[in-house]
Amino acid sequence: MAQRKNPRTHSRKEAKTPPVESKNGKRTEGGGGDAGGGPKYSMFTWFVVLALLGVWSSVAVVYFDIVDYDSVIGKLTAYDTDGDGDFDVEDAKVLLGLKEAGRPDVGDSPEEKTVLKTEETREPVSETANQQAAELQGSERAEATSPDALTEDAVSDSESDPRPARDDEVSGSQDVESEIQAAVPLPPLVEDHFVPDDPRDSAHPYEPAVEAENQSDPPAEPEPEPQSEAPGEAQGTTEKQAEDKLKEKAKKKKPKLLNKFDKTIKAEIDAAEKLRKKGKVEEALRAFESLVQQYPQSPRARYGRAQAEDDLAEKMRSNEMLQRAINSYREAAELPDATSDLLRAALKRRAERQQFLGRMRGSLATLERLVQIFPEDISLKNDLGVAHLLLGDNKGAKKVYEEVLAVAPGDGFAKVHYGFILKSENKIAESIPFLKEGLESGEPGTDDGRFYFHLGDALQRVGDNSAYHWYELGHKRGHFASVWQRSLYNVDGLKAQPWWTPKETGYTDLVKMLERNWKTIRDEALAVMDQNTGLFIPEEENLREKGEWGQYTLWQQGRKVGNSCQGVPKTCSLLERYTEATGCKRGQIKFSVMQPGTHVWPHTGPTNCRLRMHLGLVIPKQGCRIRCTNQTRVWEEGKVLIFDDSFEHEVWQDADSYRLIFIVDVWHPELTQNQRQTLSPI
Repeated sequence: MAQRKNPRTHSRKEAKTPPVESKNGKRTEGGGGDAGGGPKYSMFTWFVVLALLGVWSSVAVVYFDIVDYDSVIGKLTAYDTDGDGDFDVEDAKVLLGLKEAGRPDVGDSPEEKTVLKTEETREPVSETANQQAAELQGSERAEATSPDALTEDAVSDSESDPRPARDDEVSGSQDVESEIQAAVPLPPLVEDHFVPDDPRDSAHPYEPAVEAENQSDPPAEPEPEPQSEAPGEAQGTTEKQAEDKLKEKAKKKKPKLLNKFDKTIKAEIDAAEKLRKKGKVEEALRAFESLVQQYPQSPRARYGRAQAEDDLAEKMRSNEMLQRAINSYREAAELPDATSDLLRAALKRRAERQQFLGRMRGSLATLERLVQIFPEDISLKNDLGVAHLLLGDNKGAKKVYEEVLAVAPGDGFAKVHYGFILKSENKIAESIPFLKEGLESGEPGTDDGRFYFHLGDALQRVGDNSAYHWYELGHKRGHFASVWQRSLYNVDGLKAQPWWTPKETGYTDLVKMLERNWKTIRDEALAVMDQNTGLFIPEEENLREKGEWGQYTLWQQGRKVGNSCQGVPKTCSLLERYTEATGCKRGQIKFSVMQPGTHVWPHTGPTNCRLRMHLGLVIPKQGCRIRCTNQTRVWEEGKVLIFDDSFEHEVWQDADSYRLIFIVDVWHPELTQNQRQTLSPI
């Protein structure tokens, strides 16, 4: 076992030094100088070293606990040669030539030397370097946990949450283009580095970058940015708030991850951590595993092992390894003497990784436990609210955010999410002030395209033209391609225009087939519209201001929907060979019937990866029109209209009879075959 410093004796067993040559050429075992074995070094050198070590003062006061040994030694960092942050016996050995600089003395055990071997002398790296920016507020709280305290595993990590309905059970009325407006969970805005157990279960509607999935430490909370385009006097206020928050963060002390015991093995922990920081995750994992075996009571060693497993899971793209990390984070937090900062960091990271794997209920339980331990930490309550939203539990999330706003009425994160929930409940007017004030706060987690999207949409629905101010601001902040094109799940560089011709799409064969067979398609649609079959399902995505709108879906996310083709076999047969449509994982193929007196709010689809074809089947002479950006067009029976529904569009049905069209989504023609195969479904 590696030897540790003892602050009372100042002594440490030293490794046997190799024989060296003396002045007369003889070899001596003790590092001696002359033939008689006398010292090679001058008395002056010994005097300097002993003085630096504080031996003279320690004889008088250390044994009586008059002087804080650690504070005295810590001030001698100018003579720190082994990179552990202070001056100690190891540094004295280096000055005397008894030890090579940059190699911590870890004892005589071959295993220890193998695990903790380092390369060249490096700059000291604190074990908490990445954790300094974590969301840790206030002073260190009581370390009041026990192995039995963490009961979130009543829901086993190895058990997946109930999966969504199978593809053949997808509702025929589901139109994912409107899920953004409906304020429901959607896939991450950026593809993850490796695939969760079920991407649909891990969908996160609020964190656009799936933030630092490749980071092993708790992700640093982004610094608030001044709201450069906020209206009126909000600009100056927001900038001042941002500056105040930056100053406040700078004053926060770094988290304390080492308990009293961990401090005695700090050198070994630092050596393993340096390997991890340099990206040598396999070596780091072996080092931390060795430390856990030697010191099973060390929370920091277990936390380091969890981080190394987390890093390795990212490198290997292994869900199995990630599950190991999740378990190790729990083990670190369960040790009774874990510091409160380590407990918080371990459980928070655990909850994030559970969410990534689709363990939503397990993540919720972990966060609930965190909130119990740290009831005054608003950021943890905010995270708990998000966990409820990920489970589709808007009621639970609403309750959490109401509790947050009761004690912190100015919390921007809680405001913007509370407004998001109100809008999902169709409380449009009530949602506006919360969304607006939350965005104006500029707090971390609020600058998200979805919130600009929903605020603008809510303002449009109450007839407030300031909606376009927020759309413009969202565009300037990089969330929207333009004020008109506000889709959030995009591939950069694709041609963007609201209206397309068949020739521009390259899908002229498909268009000709649809127009040539439009009567066959119409007749089958009319057959399924029979009231006795009732296969048309009302649109339920909260896109209508008024009226009736029914849909009958054949394909969705690149797959057939149930037995829907049995009702329209000829139509489905005609489409089978057009994979640009049937294989479009980000679109649908469906019939759409709209009754007189219907108005569809201005809205945009979720992605720029598709184009939408409308084939007119039954079109009244007057009263039916569609606007895309600032151009309005009408349908014609037997003709195809093509537009990019990631641009804002709006529909009116003011005729005296129903309107029936056939909608066929196709891949954007500029997407490569590889992109079509690898893009996630929407």
